[in-house]
Amino acid sequence: MKRRRFNSFLGGAALAPLTALPVYAAPPDGCGVPVPRDDGWPVASADDDKLIDRVALCRMADRLVASSANVHAVLLARGGKLVFERYFKGSDEINGRRMESVAFDADTLHNIKSVSKSVASLALGIAIDRGLIRSVDEPIFSFFPELSDLRSPEKDRLRLAHALTMTMGLKWVEAVPDNEGNNDEERMHMAPDPCRYVLSLPVTAPPGQEFFYNTGALTLVSAIVRKATGRPLDEFACAVLFEPLGITGFEWIRVKGDADAGGGLRLRPRDMAKIGQLVLAGGRWNDRQVVSKAWIDASTTPRTEASSNYSYGYLWWLGRSPFNGREVHWPAGLGRGGQSIRIVPELDLVVAVTAGYYQDYSPQAFQVQAGVFRDVLRAISPPG
Repeated sequence: MKRRRFNSFLGGAALAPLTALPVYAAPPDGCGVPVPRDDGWPVASADDDKLIDRVALCRMADRLVASSANVHAVLLARGGKLVFERYFKGSDEINGRRMESVAFDADTLHNIKSVSKSVASLALGIAIDRGLIRSVDEPIFSFFPELSDLRSPEKDRLRLAHALTMTMGLKWVEAVPDNEGNNDEERMHMAPDPCRYVLSLPVTAPPGQEFFYNTGALTLVSAIVRKATGRPLDEFACAVLFEPLGITGFEWIRVKGDADAGGGLRLRPRDMAKIGQLVLAGGRWNDRQVVSKAWIDASTTPRTEASSNYSYGYLWWLGRSPFNGREVHWPAGLGRGGQSIRIVPELDLVVAVTAGYYQDYSPQAFQVQAGVFRDVLRAISPPG
């Protein structure tokens, strides 16, 4: 894998070793039992707890409430069923506007921030599956003939794969709370032509050599999908991805006519879990092949080292966690503020979490987010 250079998006240390909890008791008052809804999700019943320790999960949820942790939802799917679902109250941020007290439920759309990137990867994969884009090896400038004045010998080496793996080698200051108002993401969104802004940035490394988190790459991806399919990314994703999954409600912000693939998508947590289940099942949902297994495998294969704890595929983070005396590996869509879809194939598990830590990059915020996933793994019985 290629070496890393920079990663301001993620943080935190490796998790402590986990031991699965083998003793189960009746959950208190059906806590966390998903309610059947007409949304395509089969749900576990209150007494169907052989796959999880619901008591442990409910205690985790109670601790989140008692500590005023700003976690908004925790959902688990295992064995193709939704097995745990809890929603909380907390502060949120909608299109830059702070909401002090929101009671979240199954119908509440939530900003998934950079998890949007992983959803965009799926839509792009479908475009490749359908022959609308030939491959990830296509030169980026082949999609932007109108920007040929920006070409140079170094930039002519840029391929679509470099945008998907965050290895474009262009100078970029990512937006984080410490530099609000002085970052390339904001300048890009204000530019008359966001794609021109991204491709005009100076080269700092050969393409493909170094991981450098760059939300501007997704502006290019969104425009490439529009140019290749004839439809903006949000419309294309709705037709080929969301509708097959039964996702009937979403919001996707547009910037200068293109969907904000870097972080503008709002989904319900149940639909986030559907995205995870689709990846877990190799691109299938309800016996329909929505995305090719070849794309799922390709996009969740490590392509570059992002940090000491994470690798990166095609817009998917790849991590590992201790479980029952060994390690399990997982691809994930991860977004600012505590949004995540983690898929653990070895445990047949999908975990979707939403939270409101948008302006908090402190160790405590990362500990809360890592702690939820740690507690989930502790409540999972070993397979077999």
